[in-house]
Amino acid sequence: MKVLDSVRVLEIGGLGPGPFCAMHLADLGADVISVVRKGQGGAPTGSLLNRGKRSVFADLKTEEGRQLVLALVQDADALIEGMRPGVMERLGLGPEECMRINPRLVYGRMTGWGQSGPLAPRAGHDANYAAVSGALWGSSPADARPVSPFAVLGDIAGGAMYLMTGLLSGILQARATGRGTVVDAAIVDGAAHMLNLNLSARQRGVVADERGRSMYDSSPFYETYVCADGKHVTLGAIEPQFYALLLDTLGLAGDPDFAGDQWDKAAWPARRARLAALFLAQPRAHWQALLEPTDVCFGAVLSPVEAAGHPHMRARGVYTEHQGVLQVVPAPRFGGEAYAPGDACVPGAHTGQVLARLAEQGAKAVWRQ
Repeated sequence: MKVLDSVRVLEIGGLGPGPFCAMHLADLGADVISVVRKGQGGAPTGSLLNRGKRSVFADLKTEEGRQLVLALVQDADALIEGMRPGVMERLGLGPEECMRINPRLVYGRMTGWGQSGPLAPRAGHDANYAAVSGALWGSSPADARPVSPFAVLGDIAGGAMYLMTGLLSGILQARATGRGTVVDAAIVDGAAHMLNLNLSARQRGVVADERGRSMYDSSPFYETYVCADGKHVTLGAIEPQFYALLLDTLGLAGDPDFAGDQWDKAAWPARRARLAALFLAQPRAHWQALLEPTDVCFGAVLSPVEAAGHPHMRARGVYTEHQGVLQVVPAPRFGGEAYAPGDACVPGAHTGQVLARLAEQGAKAVWRQ
């Protein structure tokens, strides 16, 4: 048994955050049926984002495809779609049509710009949404161009995770009241919402309105440094006890450049230059061996492949090879254990099975009992 074993989700196949959200729900036990067009849905062996799902082919522009979706809607808890605003309505599969059949349905709409606003009908991608939301602004040093980690800041953090929160909240409401809802999960909304911690720090004067003038992008003790081998390490020694431990471990306690207040901004450039030269003198592995066993708040910058081999990540079993593909196991953990990832299905693999059960017994028989 998994925590979402009682949840039934119909996914209208798309790109990025919608399929990721559906995969995450399937990871936690939800019964997910993904409706895709032929030629859509990842590699022939099954995309990683298809793990744990069932997949059926349908052309939503045909009456046959529309009726298949409506049949599956009848006993679904939630629907996920990632079309531009108005497309599902034109297909006859908008919230009104679907919730007329199933008033308990939670209809999840995943877009970049949202269902309303001047940019709602426009195309875009992760970096565009993160940029306009304000989330991309602080993603680099002041003298460098802002760069977002691929698909993480907008599509996943601001998009898929907020869609999942909305769907699960809506399902709780529907089970208590019998009434579903429409979830407008816009990446710009979610990415902006994540800035409330940043805005709280701004309220306290910790974050400035100009890049390069805040603790997180100008201090020597909260910084990324390059090592002798061209690899990088990070420091986060904000609290005074961690800062003192950092100086002691690096042999800088009592050094004139580090004398005085940790928060003396006038001293930060010289201290940052000293630390940059120090870290540049040795390879990353040297600093890992010296600093990882301590409380200085240190982390080596690892690629996903490197992270898979890190002792901490190995001990927790975070990465795994499944179906010949490097991937991350489901999160979070329940009862101290991580769920195993499901198999990634081939697109359309369950079309015959689902159609046959619909013909024989109706929508309820299609979903896992």
